[in-house]
Amino acid sequence: MSDRLVVRIEVNGTPREGLVEPRRTLADFLRDDLDLTGTHVACENGFCGNCNVLVDGETVRACLMFAVQADGREVTTVEGLAEPDGTLGRLQQAFHDNHGLQCGFCTPAMLLTAHEYLEEHPDGGTDEQIRDAISGVICRCTGYQHIVDSIRAAAGGGA
Repeated sequence: MSDRLVVRIEVNGTPREGLVEPRRTLADFLRDDLDLTGTHVACENGFCGNCNVLVDGETVRACLMFAVQADGREVTTVEGLAEPDGTLGRLQQAFHDNHGLQCGFCTPAMLLTAHEYLEEHPDGGTDEQIRDAISGVICRCTGYQHIVDSIRAAAGGGA
C-alpha cells in the first residue's frame, strides 16, 4: 500500500497531476514536481508571503497549504499571468515599466496579490488600499512606492 496520493489540479488553465506524500506542500509540488519555479519559498512558515499563489482566485501561502488540499481546484502561479504568447501580461508590464521590482524575489507573490486586489478593485482604489492589500508580502529591497505605482498603472490610473 502506497502512502502517496494522486493530486489533480488545474494550473494556469492546464490540467496537471502528480503523486505526492500527504505532507508535501503546494509550493514544493509546484516548484519541484511541476517545474513552476516562479513560486518562491523564503521563510517557510507563512510570515513573508513570498510563496503566494492564487487558489480559486484567492491568495494563499503555498508553503502552508498541502498539495492534497489543492486537489480539484484551480491554481494560478506567476507564470499564469503572462499572455498566451508568452509576453508579459498587463500587470507584469506595469511592474516592468514602473520599476516595481528590484531583486525580484517577492515579485511573483506581489504580482499575484496585486492581481487578486485588482480583480476586486479594477479602478485601483487608493494608495492606502493598495498598501493594505500588499502588506502581507514582505519586500526587502524597495520602499513599496514603485510597487504601488505599478499597481495603479495596471489599473489605468497612471503612476
